[in-house]
Amino acid sequence: MTATEWITDIILILVVFRQLREGRLDLKSFLIPLGIVAFVAYMYLDTVPTEGNDLVLIGTLMSVGAALGIAGGICTRIRTAGEHILIKAGAVSAILWVAGMGARMAFQSWVEYGGGADDVARFSITHHITGDQAWVAAFVLMALTEVVTRLAAIFIRSRSRGHVRARTESAPAATFERTA
Repeated sequence: MTATEWITDIILILVVFRQLREGRLDLKSFLIPLGIVAFVAYMYLDTVPTEGNDLVLIGTLMSVGAALGIAGGICTRIRTAGEHILIKAGAVSAILWVAGMGARMAFQSWVEYGGGADDVARFSITHHITGDQAWVAAFVLMALTEVVTRLAAIFIRSRSRGHVRARTESAPAATFERTA
């Protein structure tokens, strides 16, 4: 792994720790993680191989990423405070995030430094996975899917929180007008 890969992986893991402290949900909350995974996709996703069972591998890891992302988004606490929507990643959300991002990092380290290259090669041959690029695409798209689905879950939940707040704020005024 290059220094850039280590730094990128660590930054992706640290993104959720920024949200362990409650903070406002704003455009930065969405753009920073999306920017990081867009950079990763640009750097490492040259092609998406479609031969053999490459798409099965890619689809499987993307499904894992989606499950982790949705669960992480659901486990993120969202509340309103006045005009603002606040979010806070809980322990479960952080564990899911680190598990997803850490799995990619651990797999790459195992293949490069831990003697896993032969095992992965045998697995790839047995399961008709055509090569390294299939694994790269699968893990990059897994990370991208995890980030996008987590952010989508948070966005959807925050929008419904905003609509609930708008309804509850207008309800007392309507009740007051009827009693006057």
